[in-house]
Amino acid sequence: MSSSDQKVAQYLSEAHASEIALMGVLRSQIAITPRGSYRDALEEHLDETRGHARRIQERLGELEDGPSVVQAVVGLTETAIGLTVALGKVPFDVLRGSGGEEKVLKNAKDACASEALEIATYTALERLASKLGDERTAKVATSIRGDEERMLERIMGELPRLADRVVAADLEGQSWYDITKTGAADTARELADDVKGAADRTQTRVKQTARQARKVPGVAQAEGQIKGAVASEQDLAIADYDSLTVEEIASQLPGLSQIELAKIDSYERKHDNRTTLLTRIGALRRAEPWPGYDELTVAEIDAVLAEGDERRATDVATYERTHKNRAGVLRSAERETATA
Repeated sequence: MSSSDQKVAQYLSEAHASEIALMGVLRSQIAITPRGSYRDALEEHLDETRGHARRIQERLGELEDGPSVVQAVVGLTETAIGLTVALGKVPFDVLRGSGGEEKVLKNAKDACASEALEIATYTALERLASKLGDERTAKVATSIRGDEERMLERIMGELPRLADRVVAADLEGQSWYDITKTGAADTARELADDVKGAADRTQTRVKQTARQARKVPGVAQAEGQIKGAVASEQDLAIADYDSLTVEEIASQLPGLSQIELAKIDSYERKHDNRTTLLTRIGALRRAEPWPGYDELTVAEIDAVLAEGDERRATDVATYERTHKNRAGVLRSAERETATA
């Protein structure tokens, strides 16, 4: 794939992740919106959004001549993240506001923001693809952007009526909303099943292709960050993590790989979000001497160092001293720098 195609594929991947996340958010909003014109709009746009995701995925496949190892991993993890975000949003959407009418109004305002972001995403993609001579991608982006603009206009048209219902319910005692008739509980269960399925597929695919994918710069840390977003305490490399102090956790961090550090970083941000600990994790998160380094044994690293690259040996020594600090690796690195 050419450098131009790679850049377009990057923006297509971002657009695809956005569509997956939007699908989950739309489902959560539909679940707590009573029947009527606004719910009809959301349901119709959910169908459109599914189509958008499919078209973007098809265009990615055309550019890559079939899904690459990295794209397969990234695509599944993006799906898991999008569904996880949506799952977390369902109970929040149910609780926000003083009454059902206000919940729907606030969600409609959020939907406007989501649509504006979608429009910006496809405006940028359209321009980028055009400048790089990819008219097929530009046409896809133009078409999808048109759908998003129409949806934004439609939601804006619903806002005055939704605001009137808030006034009627909160100030005039004329309620129109009944949460038991919206299907929120069923949707929450469906989304939970979807998240679990996406996470399981991601884990299986990552295991199958991990060593190959991690040879690409940035994939290892991205994988860890994504896993941490849905991890439990038992999934972390540090046992009994939740019961340990900051100092106890920090003392074990240097021995972890970049994937494990990223996983703990994501988990920590989702839970206690302790600044001191996050700072120490951040200090250890850096580029490996070469992609896939953390997956190698001492013997495998020694074989690479034996090629006689002084700069690489220096990078290995620096990295090892602040991370696993393996004596065998340090001896090999020092030997190569001494003989260079």
